[in-house]
Amino acid sequence: MTLSFASDLGPLWPYMFILIAGFLATEMWRWVGVLVGARLDEASPALAWVRAVATALVAGVIAKMLLAPGGALATTPAILRIVAAGMGLAAYLVLGRRLFVGVAAAEAVLIAGWLALDP
Repeated sequence: MTLSFASDLGPLWPYMFILIAGFLATEMWRWVGVLVGARLDEASPALAWVRAVATALVAGVIAKMLLAPGGALATTPAILRIVAAGMGLAAYLVLGRRLFVGVAAAEAVLIAGWLALDP
């Protein structure tokens, strides 16, 4: 009898492998972050740099989604994506700087516009 991932777990073995490998690869860094993060000063230059890099990465992802999207988002007009992002930003700023509100507003505008343009 030959044992393999395919025979033991059936068609789910790729998903189990991804789950286990992903957990093992990231869990160690989460614990290091917890241990080191408790000792960091929030006003330190290193943490300011980390925040700046994280903000730049998010801005880059948003710009890519707006200007060169992939998948189903690519079927929407660029002006609709830009208007939806602007409305989401406005909702975020006006309604108390709550991230969920901004994302939900942008999504609602995008979906409404997409449905309105769909023949």
